[in-house]
Parts: sequence; structure tokens; C-alpha cells
Amino acid sequence: MAAEEKKEQSGGGKSKMMIFVVLGVIVLLAAVGVAAYLLGARSSQGKADTEVVEASEEEKPAVGPMVDVNDFIINILDKNETRYLKAALTLELENEATMQEVNERMPQIRDSILLLIGNKTFAEMNDLQGKLQLRAEIIVRLNKLLKNGKVKGIYFTEFVVQ
Repeated sequence: MAAEEKKEQSGGGKSKMMIFVVLGVIVLLAAVGVAAYLLGARSSQGKADTEVVEASEEEKPAVGPMVDVNDFIINILDKNETRYLKAALTLELENEATMQEVNERMPQIRDSILLLIGNKTFAEMNDLQGKLQLRAEIIVRLNKLLKNGKVKGIYFTEFVVQ
């Protein structure tokens, strides 16, 4: 009788051991499956991000013709001191026809820019927001002057306030 109990216990121990091994294998397979899913999702997300970046690079418009506006020195408004701005611009245009018109109207363009900047204060042009605002105002003014095409952008190639 004691021998039968030992056989049952040892057989029962083997079956318990087998259950633990099977459960361990199932847990291991589940962990591998979850890891594979997460890595697959992460790599496909990376591919999607890459595709979005490539698509946005393709949609960038071409750079238009550029025209330099020679540098100029302008008195700017300040209550306490005499202040000057020395600036030079480059205009980005829509097309070649606009480039020809800008070259023909350069005196009018320079006059319009000088009048606009001459009414600005030192405080308005001293920070980034003021420069961005000035850029937008110049674009609006120049586009009112032009008949054939428009100014797409303005780039300050020199900007010194003293």
C-alpha cells in the first residue's frame, strides 16, 4: 500500500510538473506574440511617418525667381535718441514676368519700403515678432504695386538697428 501511494505521488508530481511546463510554454508564447505585435506596429508606424515626410517633401513648391533690393539706411522713430536701420532685402517672386516688372518698378518699391519702415519705432523692430510683422506689411504693400504676379516672400539679408 505504501508502494502504491509513492507511485501515485510520484505520478501526480510528474503531472503537476507537466502542467507547470505547459503553462510556462503558453505564457512564453503569449509574451513572444505580444512583443512581435508591438515591434511590428512600431516599425509600420515608422514607415508611415517616413511616407508622410516623403509626401510633404514632394509637395514643397519650387523657389521662385529672386530679386535683390540694395541696402538702405533709414531713420526710425524713437523718443529719446536718433535711431537708424540698415537693411537689405531679397524678394521671392512668382514668375519671370513679375521679375521684369519688379526691376522696372524698383524706385517705387524702394520708396514704398522706405516710407513704411520710416514710420516704425525702434521698439516695433527690435524683436522677432516686429520683424515678422514688418515682413508681412512689406509683402502686402508690394503686391498692391505689382500688376503682373505677386511677391511670394521677403528675406532680410541684412538687418541692423542702431
